[in-house]
Amino acid sequence: MWKDLKYLIAYIAPLSAFFALYQQGIWSYSAIYVAFILIPVFDFFSPQSAGNHAESEEKQRSGRLFFDLLLYLNLPLLYAAIILYFQTLSNGQFATYEIVGMTLSVGLIIGTIGINVAHELGHRTNKLEQNLAKALLLSGLYMHFFIEHNRGHHKNIATDEDPASAKYGESLYAFWWRSVSGSYLHAWKLEAKRLQKNNLPVWSWQNEMLRFQLIQIAYLALIGAIWGIAMVPFAIAIAVVGFLLLESVNYIEHYGLRRKRLPNGRYEKVSPRHSWNSNHEVGRIFLYELTRHSDHHYKATRKYQILRHFDESPQLPHGYPTSILISLVPPLWFSIMNKKVKSLETAELNN
Repeated sequence: MWKDLKYLIAYIAPLSAFFALYQQGIWSYSAIYVAFILIPVFDFFSPQSAGNHAESEEKQRSGRLFFDLLLYLNLPLLYAAIILYFQTLSNGQFATYEIVGMTLSVGLIIGTIGINVAHELGHRTNKLEQNLAKALLLSGLYMHFFIEHNRGHHKNIATDEDPASAKYGESLYAFWWRSVSGSYLHAWKLEAKRLQKNNLPVWSWQNEMLRFQLIQIAYLALIGAIWGIAMVPFAIAIAVVGFLLLESVNYIEHYGLRRKRLPNGRYEKVSPRHSWNSNHEVGRIFLYELTRHSDHHYKATRKYQILRHFDESPQLPHGYPTSILISLVPPLWFSIMNKKVKSLETAELNN
C-alpha cells in the first residue's frame, strides 16, 4: 500500500499550476518548470524500472478503489485551476510574460491531468467513468478524442490510416496539423458510420459528435458570460496548449513505427513492437504509467496501475518530457530517432 503512494507525484502538476496562478511573476511558468526541467532531471538521475507485478498481485491491484480515486480527484482539481485562471486574469493587470506563463501552466495541466486522465477513463466500460472522461476532455475542447482514440487510433495504430501515428521523417509541427485536423474529421466519419449501421439519422441528437460541439460552444459561452467575452480567447488558448501537449505525446509514442500489410490486405496484429516505451520511473508515475504504452495498445482496458513492460517494446532513449523537448527541434529528433527506427527495421528483417 505505502509504495503505491508514489502516484501522488502526479498531483505535482496541478499544484504547480495553482502555485503559478498565486505567485505570478517568473513563477507563472511553474508547471513548465516541473514538467520540462524537474521531471527530466529526476528521470536522468533515477533508475529505470522494467519490473512487472505478479499475476496474483495484478488482480488485487486492478480492483483497488485507491487507484481510481486518484484519477477522479483530477476533475475538481482541473476545473478549480481553470476557474482560478479566469478569476486571476479578469481581476488583475499583468505583464505579457506572466499571462503567457499562466496560460502555459494551466494548458499543461489540461494536457496532463485533463486529457491524459480522460484517456485512461475513456477506456473504462463504466458509464460514469466515461462521462468523467468527457468532462475532462471538455477543458481541452477535444471531446472528439473519446470517439477517435477508442474507435479509430486503437484500430489503425502504426499505419498511414491513423493520423495520430507519426510517419518516419515527419516533423512534430507537420504532425500537429495532420493529427489535429485528421483526428477531428475522422471522428465525424466514425460517428456517421455508427449511426448509419444502426439505421439512425446522422444529423440528429443521437450524433455524439454534434452533441460534443454544442457542449463545447456552451462551455465557451459560459466562460464569456461569467468573466466577459475577453476571456473566451484565453479559454481557447489553454485548450490549444493542452491538446498540442497530447499530440506531442502521440508523436513520440509511435514515431516511424509501422505494421506490415499482409497478403490478404489486412495489417498484422498490433504488438508491443508498435509503440515507443519509456521505463523512466518518475515520468511514468507523473503520467499515470502512460509511458508503458505498448501494453495499453495490447489490451486497452488494462488499468494503468498494472501495465507491463515487454522486452520486445522499443525503448525511447529518454523519458517522455525530455523526448517532447527534443522533438521540438526536428533535426535533433531525426538524428537520434531515425537511427533507432532503422535499427528496429533491420532487426525485424534479420528475424
